[in-house]
Amino acid sequence: MTQRQSRSTSPASWHPGASEREGLWIFTRLRDFIDHIANSSPARLALTTFGVVILIFTGLLSLPVSSATGEATPLHQALFTAVSAVCVTGLTVVSTAVHWSFFGQLIILIGIFVGGLGTLTLASLLALMVSKRLGVRGKLIAQEAMNAGRLGEVGTLLRIVIVTSVVIEAALALLLIPRFLTLGESFGQSVWHGVFYSISAFNNAGFTPHSDGIVPYETDLWILIPLMIGVFLGSLGFPVVMVLQQNGLNWKKWNLHTKLTIQVSFILLAAGTVLWGLLEWENMRTIGGMDLGDKVTHSLFASVMTRSGGFNLVDQNHMDSTTMLLTDALMFAGGGSASTAGGIKVTTIAVMFLAIVAEARGDSDVKIYGRTIPEGTMRVAISVIVAGATLVAVSALLLLHISGASLDRVLFETISAFATVGLSTNLSAELPPSGVYVLSVLMFAGRVGTVTLAAALALRQRSQLYHYPEERPIIG
Repeated sequence: MTQRQSRSTSPASWHPGASEREGLWIFTRLRDFIDHIANSSPARLALTTFGVVILIFTGLLSLPVSSATGEATPLHQALFTAVSAVCVTGLTVVSTAVHWSFFGQLIILIGIFVGGLGTLTLASLLALMVSKRLGVRGKLIAQEAMNAGRLGEVGTLLRIVIVTSVVIEAALALLLIPRFLTLGESFGQSVWHGVFYSISAFNNAGFTPHSDGIVPYETDLWILIPLMIGVFLGSLGFPVVMVLQQNGLNWKKWNLHTKLTIQVSFILLAAGTVLWGLLEWENMRTIGGMDLGDKVTHSLFASVMTRSGGFNLVDQNHMDSTTMLLTDALMFAGGGSASTAGGIKVTTIAVMFLAIVAEARGDSDVKIYGRTIPEGTMRVAISVIVAGATLVAVSALLLLHISGASLDRVLFETISAFATVGLSTNLSAELPPSGVYVLSVLMFAGRVGTVTLAAALALRQRSQLYHYPEERPIIG
């Protein structure tokens, strides 16, 4: 009997049954389908992948085990939270600390980590996992997203993206955990809060596991500095972080993308700090009653967080209208390309500014640091800006009609959702389900729309056998 069993279960004599053959057939069809989309329309694969991930996390957050009360969470609240987590936004309609159980908070944290990798990275990983390879066009999309030098580097860069995320988040957690311990939290709570804040910060998500956020730590530099470092590094983007890993601070070895991203990021950081501080300097509802050191800390922290971090030390409703308008502009600008930040991206701003300067000077080419920026790149930049502005305008119009709130609150919440920032005037929690769905769509579009559009347009170069005669319309 023993010999018969060993022979019947040996690999040589095993034959798949009906269920195994059906499962193998389904996997083969799925592999071929994903492989086809990855090579024919990687942008569609990116959108589909992100959509499926959001639906999975929506289902998990809808479960009774995910809520602190043990009751199922309504669909619009679960969907909004899933979109906000996967799109690393940070806007909430229910309190993260109060409404969700530990399991629910863990699901949110996993969603932040997965979403922080980016749409094109997730799509590339899915194609690799299922079909075991990336087609040429799939590699071109991933190459464009991560600014890879050669197609052969794409697989290596995908691994580096994940390893880099884990290493930076672990380092931030190791900085934060001892501080929470010294503040009287238990070891388990300290570890959980340290890990949660590190992942939320590096991925520019802005979620907090405390019911009152980080306001109690508004003067605690041991907590504020790691959060600012994590958010700033995450906003630079994986291509920039990898260049810094390889070349350090050697400016001459940086590529143009890295130079523009870091330069514009620091310009916006400095300008935001100075302007935010000046506008709020005498506002007694925010920083008016603080000493000089705390005012500077709050100004710097606000400047870092407005470009996608989402953590806040002051009530956004207490800021002056001029400060809210400044914050709108910084949020719309966002961070670096292929980063965890949102917005139209700093390189888009740089390219458009350089184009304006070149036009003012009468130059035929747009040049910077010994390089000429192709006309196709400028067309993509224009498309991203117009698409972003259109999304914000249409969504703000809908929310004005749905909520009846003031324009400054609606515009603030709309730009925060589109730019995946997470700063809020608490309008999200006050909206009916219809308004919640509008913001959910806007967060999804803001996270995947402009990035996917930029990647798709950058690679869509049709050969033309003829050109029509040129005729220049009057501009301006």
